[in-house]
Amino acid sequence: MSKRNGPMEDVKKQYVRMALESANMAFIARKTGVNKSTLANWVKQYRDEIEEEMKREGVTPLSTTSSEDDIQKKYNHAIKLLGEKELEVTMLREMLKKKFSDFPSE
Repeated sequence: MSKRNGPMEDVKKQYVRMALESANMAFIARKTGVNKSTLANWVKQYRDEIEEEMKREGVTPLSTTSSEDDIQKKYNHAIKLLGEKELEVTMLREMLKKKFSDFPSE
């Protein structure tokens, strides 16, 4: 089986990271629309790589023994990432509006 790099590979890795960070694979599978067994296969395939990436960033996966402080840190990190993504989307929309005058505004 050949490994391909690209957007789909990145999406799979994002879903794996979400599953590892939340420690709730069933919830992530439902929210992303991916079959639970498919997500489990992706976790098996990418776990080591994603955990190493998380370790470099100082992020640890949640577990049933995670403290309230761990959960708060993860929440704060998620809010920061969300803010960055929202800013990125806003900037891209502005670029599209400039390039295409008929681009709909929200």
